[in-house]
Amino acid sequence: MSKIQLSVIIPVYNEEKNLPIIYERLLKVIAALVVSYQFIFINDGSVDDSINIIKAFSKENTNVKYIDFSRNFGHQVAVTAGLDICEGDATVIIDADLQDPPELIINLYQKMMEGFNVVYARRRIRKGESFLKKITAKVFYRLMDRITTVRIPLDTGDFRIIDRKIINTLKNMPEQQKYLRGQIAWAGFKQTFVEYDRDERLLGKTGYTYSKMLRFAFDGITSFSNFPLKFASFLGFTFSGISFILILFALYEKIILHNTVRGWTSLILVVLFLGGIQLLSIGIIGEYIGRISANIRNRPLYVVNETNIEELNNKQI
Repeated sequence: MSKIQLSVIIPVYNEEKNLPIIYERLLKVIAALVVSYQFIFINDGSVDDSINIIKAFSKENTNVKYIDFSRNFGHQVAVTAGLDICEGDATVIIDADLQDPPELIINLYQKMMEGFNVVYARRRIRKGESFLKKITAKVFYRLMDRITTVRIPLDTGDFRIIDRKIINTLKNMPEQQKYLRGQIAWAGFKQTFVEYDRDERLLGKTGYTYSKMLRFAFDGITSFSNFPLKFASFLGFTFSGISFILILFALYEKIILHNTVRGWTSLILVVLFLGGIQLLSIGIIGEYIGRISANIRNRPLYVVNETNIEELNNKQI
């Protein structure tokens, strides 16, 4: 058993207003649990004063560790960096925007003590989010459930507690396009959930734009499903069959009935439509090839600018 019972990973991107609040609430959670702990703040290229606030925490509390990235590498990479160096028997992943209440960690930890390897937080309601964001999230999670071979829990984010077995498994999954909630589901072991009502963001603005959400969704689909490739193949077979039938019809009209098949406009529309389908299929294949290329290049997931973790500092020397 390690000296640290609980690690808390907090990815940070422009959260200077929320950091003092989440820090105080996390300290109260630790006081209630009475466990040895470490807080790991990952500053993911923030352009505000987040890193200086985190440094202030680390000066007054030796249990606070931080990694400052050289630029913005993304939420999933930030969490991965925390998983790489966390030492706790159990590890919590929680965002700094306070939409996920730190106090729920008590319930997650107590549930894990019943013998579970993963306890994730499942949202009942999502406060302060637009109708469009709610409906797209709902559709995405249910689409993922239908097309992936791994059963990924519905209506959950990365807010959860995981044990050392899960962390060791994740460290053996070095792919560049991270989708951690899918990887954790894939790992298996004993998993359960605790339900809660998700709050609206306390202060500041979200860094999760619709374009980032779309990219994240596509990473999840391509990491755990070949459905887009199968769909492209299905379209190819379907329209090849339709084209063959139309060729037979045109030959019949020309040779047997001696009629000229007319319809230049409809022909052009069909050509344009089929061209669009071909480009879509090539694009889907290209996305998968791009992911293969990224993993073959094997670049580091992130670059550390500054940290108070001795192990990482020694690697940079």
